Amino acid sequence: MVKHQTLGEYSSSLPESVKTDHRIGGHFVAIRLDEFSAENIEASRIYSRKDFYKITLATGHATFHSKNKEYHIRPDECALIFTNREIPYRWDVHTENCSGYSCMFTEDFLPPHCFLRKSDCTIFDSNSRSVFPLNKSQKDFFSNLFLKMLSEQESSYSYKYDLLFLYVLECIHAAMKMEPDLGSTGRNASNRLNESFKALMASQFPIVNPSQQIELRTAQAFAERLAVHTNHLNRSLKAVTGYTTKKLIMDRIMQEANALLLYSDWTISQISYSLGFDQPTHFTQAFKLSTGKTPSYIRKNI
Repeated sequence: MVKHQTLGEYSSSLPESVKTDHRIGGHFVAIRLDEFSAENIEASRIYSRKDFYKITLATGHATFHSKNKEYHIRPDECALIFTNREIPYRWDVHTENCSGYSCMFTEDFLPPHCFLRKSDCTIFDSNSRSVFPLNKSQKDFFSNLFLKMLSEQESSYSYKYDLLFLYVLECIHAAMKMEPDLGSTGRNASNRLNESFKALMASQFPIVNPSQQIELRTAQAFAERLAVHTNHLNRSLKAVTGYTTKKLIMDRIMQEANALLLYSDWTISQISYSLGFDQPTHFTQAFKLSTGKTPSYIRKNI
């Protein structure tokens, strides 16, 4: 089962000194990875989605699992990792010497005029690069930012949340500058429509119970919700991503299907229903066309 974890649940087992902090209903917490207990490390091994955004600076021997990929961090290496609310992930810590920092925040932590939209912070886009190996100078730079977060988190300054937001934003933009394409998209009409489409797509996931069914699964349904013509939506998405609306929708549905097949105990019929297929056979055909394997094959080879 792909678990869904809230920031409150995640931080409940952390030391009292780093309990979740609040701002007008939002949540923020910065931690030292060295403060993780054996219980925290074991919990990090669970493949799950979070309801919060997370930035981790990790040094030491560990493996990050996300989007069916593994990212290995060797004992002498350091990496900066960004995770969002859409893609499940987990960590394997291979040594007690894994150290570093992490900050976690919900969408409503951020100031209203800087609400976390993927059009503003593309580094949290599910299709963007999320793992950044760092050299020594980069490690020192980001470590200093996290130390500022930790210090400000403990302060009694009335506007400390504004400073914490600025530190988070600096961290985001410093990483985006390491990957120029992340920040060079521009803001024309096609890009804005693409971002709206992705946000609408993301709003349908995760699927958390078998009785839940996605509402939008055709180009026409998305176009109607976005108040544009289907042809206009298709041209815009093709111009920005290189793919048709139909393919983008089906790729995301198949991504969810693969996660549910691997990590849930739902039947194939239940998964088929949740993903909007009329018949399980239609789901099987679509899954095989997309992945080259049948759902039952994935289940048998877990």
